[in-house]
Amino acid sequence: MSPSRVKEGGSRGYIIPIGGAEAKIRDRAILKRFVDLCGGKRARLAIIPTASELADIGPRYERTFAEIGVHEARSFNFDSRDDCHREDWLDALGESDGVFLTGGNQLRLSTTLGGTPVAQMLRRMNADGAHVAGTSAGAGFLSEHMIAFGEEGSSPRADMVTLAPGLGLTNQIIVDHHFRQRDRFGRLLTAIGYNPFAVGVGLDEDTAAFIAPDDLLEVVGSGGITIVDPSKLEYSSMDSAREHERVCLVGLRVHSLLEGWSFDLANREPLSVAQTGTR
Repeated sequence: MSPSRVKEGGSRGYIIPIGGAEAKIRDRAILKRFVDLCGGKRARLAIIPTASELADIGPRYERTFAEIGVHEARSFNFDSRDDCHREDWLDALGESDGVFLTGGNQLRLSTTLGGTPVAQMLRRMNADGAHVAGTSAGAGFLSEHMIAFGEEGSSPRADMVTLAPGLGLTNQIIVDHHFRQRDRFGRLLTAIGYNPFAVGVGLDEDTAAFIAPDDLLEVVGSGGITIVDPSKLEYSSMDSAREHERVCLVGLRVHSLLEGWSFDLANREPLSVAQTGTR
């Protein structure tokens, strides 16, 4: 699903995938940055806990955002596809300055929200300037191509990953989360190997990629982000690899970036704070 078109003279909102386990009690750097973008104390936030089967996950984020000081944080329990057609919820969702998708199971997001008025509204809202963040499963769902599930390990293999359509806010990246903690380098390489167009973004826990309207990806948080850039790929054995067989990928560029660094998605170039200035 492709991103909605930005209106002439307009600017889309930030897209903010988070690697999961973001700080919710003390530092809260990622969540505070999201709140500031959405208007600070004036912000009206929508929380979508669809990915989770935990009944208290929505109220938990409501309390967290209230403690940070937002004007309003409301959870929308889109638990079924019928829920995604409720006009009163859609009206309230459309008035939000920012949307936060929680963690859980990304296939619950794609199978529940995919093709519904909720998914359509989220794409329109982002194109019109609303900021959309997702943590863990919510992060994986934000882009056009989503890693539905896969195996752990550092080496890419032909059948290591299953991809599914995501929300479609961007087609420039494929996201994986809990990256270093769950040894997911191989499955991100495999996902990129299927179609070397998008940039692979591996997010450590408590780490976020704040992707600005100008396609500058900024690292925020206590961990790192692994960038896999396939633009100079010279050779891939993906087409000839047999089931369970390892894959050869030659010419990939890999960057390991910490807070203070950014990545220009348009020009495929890592940049330091000294080069970009503070935002």
